[in-house]
Amino acid sequence: MKAVKYIFLFLLVASCGTVINYDYEKSTDFTQYKTYDYFGDMQTGLSQLDTKRIIQSIDAKLATMGLTRSDDPDFYIDILSQDIMNMNNSTVGVGAGGGGGGSFGGVSVGIPIGNNQNTRQIVIDFVDKKQNERLFWQAVSESNYRENASPEKREAYFDALIEKIFSKYPPKK
Repeated sequence: MKAVKYIFLFLLVASCGTVINYDYEKSTDFTQYKTYDYFGDMQTGLSQLDTKRIIQSIDAKLATMGLTRSDDPDFYIDILSQDIMNMNNSTVGVGAGGGGGGSFGGVSVGIPIGNNQNTRQIVIDFVDKKQNERLFWQAVSESNYRENASPEKREAYFDALIEKIFSKYPPKK
C-alpha cells in the first residue's frame, strides 16, 4: 500500500507542472566521481526536518546509482531552496463602448481569476572542491509544494522530486 502511495505522488509531481532545468560542464568526465558529501555550512532554505528528508532522498537515489557518501569525497553537494510567488495574470475583461456622431468612448475593467500560486525552487549543485570549487552539474526544479502537508506526504514529495531530478544524471553527451 505504501508503494502505491509513492507511485501516486510521483505521478502527481511528474504531471503537475514540475519544471526541471539542467546544466553541466561539457568537459566533465562524470565517471571519475564515485563519492560525495554535503557542504557542512549548507543553508538549504528548508526546515531542519525537510532538509533531512531531501538529504535522505538524495542519499537513497545516489546509492542506487553506485555513488557513496564519504568523508573524503570526490565532490560536494549544495542544496538551496526558496519560495517563489507566481503572480496570477488571468483576468476576465468587461467592457462597454459607444459611439455616435463621430465620437467614440469606452470603459474596460479586468477582474482577476484565481489566486497567486506559491512554488518552491530547489537548486542542487555538484561541486568539485579539489578543482577550486568548480561547479560541474546543476539541477533547478520548480514545483508546487505545500508547507502544511503531513510528514508522510512531504517524504513522498521529496522522493518523487529527487527521482525526477536525477533521471538526467549523469547527462547523456
